[in-house]
This record gives sequence, C-alpha cells and structure tokens, in this order.
Amino acid sequence: MALIPTFYARRIGVLASTAALAALTSLLNAPTAAAAPPTPMSASAARAYLATVTPRTEGSTSGYSRDLFPHWSTVSGTCNTRETVLKRDGVNVVQDSACAAVSGSWYSAYDGATWTAASDLDIDHVVPLAEAWRSGASSWTTSKRQQFANDLTRPQLIAVTDNVNQAKGDLDPGKWMPPRTAYRCTYARMWVNVKQYWGLSMDSGEKTALVNVLNGC
Repeated sequence: MALIPTFYARRIGVLASTAALAALTSLLNAPTAAAAPPTPMSASAARAYLATVTPRTEGSTSGYSRDLFPHWSTVSGTCNTRETVLKRDGVNVVQDSACAAVSGSWYSAYDGATWTAASDLDIDHVVPLAEAWRSGASSWTTSKRQQFANDLTRPQLIAVTDNVNQAKGDLDPGKWMPPRTAYRCTYARMWVNVKQYWGLSMDSGEKTALVNVLNGC
C-alpha cells in the first residue's frame, strides 16, 4: 500500500479540520428560521377544493359570543394555547415560570413588522370565531368550538401585530386580506385549509376573493 508523505498527511489533516470548522461556524451563524403555523395545503389543492364549493349565504351572528369558543386552553403545565403560539412563532423566546413570554423576537407576517414585546402581539384566529359561527359553528357543541378555537394542528393560529389583527376583526377574505401582499397566497391557503377541515361554508364574495388570490399563486 502506498504511503502518504508526512507533509501531505499533515496538510490533509489541516484542510479537513479547517473544512469542519467552517461548516460548524456556518451552522452556528446561520439565521434562525422563524417558526410558523403548520404548513397549509398547496395552492393547487386549495384551488381544487374551491372548485367543489357551492357558495352559501352567510348566517347571522344571532346568539354569538366569544365565550361559546372557550380559549385559551391549557396545553401543558402552565402553558396555554396563546403562550404556546408565542413560543412557536417567535425567535429566542424566554418564558417565566408561568409560561408568559418575557423576551424574544416576533415577525408579523401580515404586515412585516418585528416586535420584541409579547404585548404587541395578538394570536389571530385565521378564520375568526364569529366568521366560523356564521359559517356553521353555531350548530356545533361547545367542546367542538373549543377545539376549533385552540387548533394547533391546522394553520388556524398565528402571532401577528395586535392592531393589524384588530383591524381584521371578523372579516373574511372578501373584505380583508393581510396588508403585506407577499403573504396573501399563504393566507388564502391557510383559510381554505381551515374551512375545508372544519367543514365550514363560504359565501360568494369570500370564494371569489380566494379564487382570485390563488390563481396568482
């Protein structure tokens, strides 16, 4: 077997060590990926589902109350759904013994703002509770409405700038879309995903707006 001269053997060792160090440094210095809600269905899947939807006239808010959608539920220990989403959607989030976020950084995908205080954020129900009520949830049990209001499995909850969420209110995509246009495709996919899973109806203006957005995605 051919022997590698000592000089070259040392050089190969140095190069290997340098490459390993460079890879480690790159890994450590790589930007932290922002957490996000569960990935919604694809645009093509959303378009396909919308093609099957027969629009229905929206119901009324008669009898509606947010109390009929109990939230935020305990997820684990002292952590409820709100604190769980804040931890998931933030970067370097530190929580106290009560699970409250005391520091961190949050990027609001709706408007592109970055915040360092949890008090500047709301947890948005992508499909608002009142919208769900008008779309079929009025006939659900309170238990099912609670599951909907605390749904961490579908892309239904997201941490966003509080006043942007308040401007949205209970409006559907026919009346409101995120001001950051780059997020509208994702938002439309999220909305359709949630409505499909929970079997909620859509009115004509809502469906038309979603189709228009998704056709451009």
